[in-house]
Amino acid sequence: QVQLVEFGGGLVQAGGSLRLSCAASGPTSSRCAMGWFRQAPGKEREFVGAISGGGSSTNHAAAVKGRFTISRDNAKNTVYLQMNSLKPEDTAVYYCAARRTTAWTVIADGYDYWGQGTQVTVST
Repeated sequence: QVQLVEFGGGLVQAGGSLRLSCAASGPTSSRCAMGWFRQAPGKEREFVGAISGGGSSTNHAAAVKGRFTISRDNAKNTVYLQMNSLKPEDTAVYYCAARRTTAWTVIADGYDYWGQGTQVTVST
């Protein structure tokens, strides 16, 4: 069983930056592919970024490419989402997810474990 806890959400002005962290615990958490998803009010959950178990492969959604970067520190069992040049449309609850394989996917149903989410609000 992998448990995930997100940190780092908050309120920021447009153009600002935030770094989200996701602390993972469990016997195989350092080998799990990890992903970040977000869900805005009235919208479906959408893919933001993903990273392979070893950290050598990443993918980012087109809407955030060039502004957001996913990374991981397996020694700390932590995954990060660095968010720069934030826009009001980035406002959402951000969720960390893990899957029982080293390969990432952009499909939410492909993840086996989820954190509780952290709110990110970008003001104009």
